[in-house]
Amino acid sequence: MARNSFPGMKAGGGLVPKLVGTLLLVAVLVLIVNHPSDSAGWVSGVAGGVGDVVDGVATFLRSLTR
Repeated sequence: MARNSFPGMKAGGGLVPKLVGTLLLVAVLVLIVNHPSDSAGWVSGVAGGVGDVVDGVATFLRSLTR
């Protein structure tokens, strides 16, 4: 069995999905390197939004048990 060149990427699946994934990864890395403070703010905002979603789901599930 052949080893993957890139960890985390499936061995099959064609060239286009791998190319798009690689380009997205490079774009994110460029944003982080060129604008670290803005990137940190974006990640904090997304994390806060995810936290709000988790809190909402937890509140919903707690209300179902009453």
